[in-house]
Amino acid sequence: MDPWQKEAKEHQKQYKQMLERGNKNNMLRALPKLHDEAFAKIDCLQCANCCKNYSPRFKQPDIKRIAKALRIKEGELVARYLVLDKEGDYVSRTKPCPFLAEDNTCNIYDDRPSDCARYPYTDEDVLIKRVSLTLMNATVCPATHYVMEQLLATEGRKEK
Repeated sequence: MDPWQKEAKEHQKQYKQMLERGNKNNMLRALPKLHDEAFAKIDCLQCANCCKNYSPRFKQPDIKRIAKALRIKEGELVARYLVLDKEGDYVSRTKPCPFLAEDNTCNIYDDRPSDCARYPYTDEDVLIKRVSLTLMNATVCPATHYVMEQLLATEGRKEK
């Protein structure tokens, strides 16, 4: 386990309290800058934890777009790569993602699911609205961890 993952696990309770009780407007205003800072420091191609451990939802527009890009029928894409989860969403049949290449690049990057394009939601209100998702992402994604630690430091200074 990387040091940032250990810290993210240790700070789960603090993150949760901050997301639930902190000043949401201040956090939302801070997100674009923190998101940019995080991705200036972190190279996703060195990590790919998201692609190795979790699956995005493949929504119908994603399936249609990806099947077209792969020049296969939508039904074949679903049968070969996807499965329905307990929420009724299509997700990847395997871990890591079948579209993850050995060098951590994505074989369908230009056509990837919208969940992948938006992940880890560090520049969106999803970060605050979906607390359980954010808490999990903080232990999976170093960029989310960075943003959460910066928010924690900022919110902590305001409480004093």
